[in-house]
Amino acid sequence: MGDSHFPKPFQWFYYNDYLRLVTYRIAILGTGNVAWHLARALENAGHIITHIYNRDAEKAKKFGLDYFSASTGNSLSLSSINADIFILAISDDSIEEVASNVSLPENAILCHTSGSKPLKVLGYAPTENIGVFYPLQTFSKGKKVDFNNIPICLEAENRFTLEALRALGNSISSKTQEISSQQRQAIHLAAVFACNFTNHMFTVAQSILENQEMSFEILKPLIVETLNKSFEIGPERAQTGPAIRQDLKTLDLQYDSLKADPELAEIYRLISQHIIDYYAN
Repeated sequence: MGDSHFPKPFQWFYYNDYLRLVTYRIAILGTGNVAWHLARALENAGHIITHIYNRDAEKAKKFGLDYFSASTGNSLSLSSINADIFILAISDDSIEEVASNVSLPENAILCHTSGSKPLKVLGYAPTENIGVFYPLQTFSKGKKVDFNNIPICLEAENRFTLEALRALGNSISSKTQEISSQQRQAIHLAAVFACNFTNHMFTVAQSILENQEMSFEILKPLIVETLNKSFEIGPERAQTGPAIRQDLKTLDLQYDSLKADPELAEIYRLISQHIIDYYAN
């Protein structure tokens, strides 16, 4: 067999009943946690990172050092950039402004990675090929994640864009699906409760223990079992504790122990009351 006619790196996968070779040239706009993980996952899947943008040119340059082919810069004049898909991995509040001011190559695809912002936020972009590429995961730089198990929620203005984003998603994840803006906003809200609020409760728990010179380590088996049980039998059936038992003496005792921090005491009261009311119905 002779040399391949296709450029390397590349990724083979089945799509729409055909075996296709898909290598996308990707420009990443942003250098935060999502950009850090997504760029690496895409490159590992065989795509080529060709450009990194950040309004701080030094941040863009530093980020781009990891990518052999990538140019970097702080200009939104990107019509000469050799990329097929431009991914906005930036703060939610910046998406509309950047999309309205960026210039792109002809037929380029522009997508954002936000869970809370609708597709229409890209409505003033200089392309009809707009979409959403939302990886449903919590990201921290330096903490590896398995993209193959991360749901990627897709939305697009037209079929061309949807098929391209689906192909891109399928190259890094086994869990891509088309999700509307309204559904995605609900997913993001649910994720805030399940992930962000839960993690903050871990921080509160750690602080309570540290005030008594104890380590958070003692809670880890309990936390692991709680999560496993919730996944196995469902969160409603997995609920335990003084609130669901309506153990008012324990609830009052714990509430009183938090009175030095009135805000935390009120959080305890509100959540406990919500559990009581939820399971009383």
